[in-house]
Amino acid sequence: MNMITYLKNTMIEYENLALANAPFFTEFTKSFDKVLKSGWYILGKHVQLFEEEFARYNDAKHCIGVASGLDAITLSIAAFNFEKGSEIIVPSNTYVATILSILQNNMKPVLVEPSIATYNIDPAKIEASITKKTQAILVVHLYGKSCNMDPVIELCKKYNLKLIEDCAQSHGAKYKHKNTGTFGDFGAFSFYPTKNLGALGDAGAIICNNDALTSVIRKLRNYGSEKKYYNELVGYNSRLDEVQAAFLSIKLKRLDEINNHKRKLASIYLKNLKSDFIKPAVHSDYYDVFHIFCIRHPKRDELKSYLMKNNIKTEIHYPVSPNNQIALKELFKNEKFPISEEIHTTTLSLPISFCHNEDDICRVVETMNKF
Repeated sequence: MNMITYLKNTMIEYENLALANAPFFTEFTKSFDKVLKSGWYILGKHVQLFEEEFARYNDAKHCIGVASGLDAITLSIAAFNFEKGSEIIVPSNTYVATILSILQNNMKPVLVEPSIATYNIDPAKIEASITKKTQAILVVHLYGKSCNMDPVIELCKKYNLKLIEDCAQSHGAKYKHKNTGTFGDFGAFSFYPTKNLGALGDAGAIICNNDALTSVIRKLRNYGSEKKYYNELVGYNSRLDEVQAAFLSIKLKRLDEINNHKRKLASIYLKNLKSDFIKPAVHSDYYDVFHIFCIRHPKRDELKSYLMKNNIKTEIHYPVSPNNQIALKELFKNEKFPISEEIHTTTLSLPISFCHNEDDICRVVETMNKF
């Protein structure tokens, strides 16, 4: 591999959203002008169009646009109207939003450890945590890799549990050639600006194949109303707006290109980083889209500082495990999650954006291999 030598004072950003979105600016400007002049800014034709396109992209029957990824999970849970205090199983190393969605529905999150190899929930550990109060399993396709879905689906069938997928980081990721978000009752997506399919603000969506459940979600997102001023449910105000929907339609046409670009950059890391770094596991059953490319190293903090000194910015996803968050400590004070702790204290996210090129990644590899 030819390593390109860069000037030491040239910074490689972890992410640069202006550069990542630059290829879309012309279309964004035209689209914004159309929305602006239309005079219709909430639940209009652009939202409807994106919903149709995103459902089709995922081979799903329905898509419902909402205001954020957190709302997508929260409304997915709310649609079932579970009894207060009942339980939902969720991975112990997820981003805190997944857990907040459970708490906001007055339910109890039951944390199950992930696989140290994939960072996704370990199906072999789930059954021991199922109780009479368990109502659902909430899987999280973390970093852009699908969970091992077959055994999870079997457990849901065995115990008659609902299955919700947190797809905030897995746009276009697949398990055995099937898109994440299409295995369970709901697939909840975030379009936060850094995602592979990112808006220019907060935005989210839910995909679903059930007509009745879709109808409930459409009401919940709009004050519990299907017909204006007539409220059937105690709902929310969580609507994908016309501007973001228009932008997302533009980027969706190139989502596969974005994913393929990130997969190409990931392949450079996978092939060339030395074995000192624990790299993401890859397997033919999984089509990974690398929203995040994280490695693990026992001297993670030293490595991060070393890379910064060499003008390479990195991130940590995530520095604090959910059970150690101040807001959640009391909830999990008597529980231990050693695998989650190991991940949170050793993981480091490397640059892998649509704005990066192969030379950038080669420079990161070259620098890391000297650590």
